[in-house]
Amino acid sequence: MQVLGLFLLSVGIFASLRSRRYLLMWRSENRSSLLSASITQLVGTAGGIYLSLELLFSFLRIPEDWWNPSTFVVEPLAVISLVLAILQPFVIQLWLKVRK
Repeated sequence: MQVLGLFLLSVGIFASLRSRRYLLMWRSENRSSLLSASITQLVGTAGGIYLSLELLFSFLRIPEDWWNPSTFVVEPLAVISLVLAILQPFVIQLWLKVRK
């Protein structure tokens, strides 16, 4: 049974490598615009802040229903993390100016 599992795993890896090589042969160079790179970075930063806040809330055992869910369309913690991600570059620039 283990031999069959190893055989299927190796066949799957071989098929995956072969299909990737074929797809890379026809792939063209992607050029992302400055706007798409900025949006990607903003969403990534906001996602990291969101996960950090979620972990902090679960560590401190703050209940997740501290807001009334019927009054909000989106999750307030997600909005807070997005706002913090938008404000982060401005705060860093202000910090560097104050520090000089």
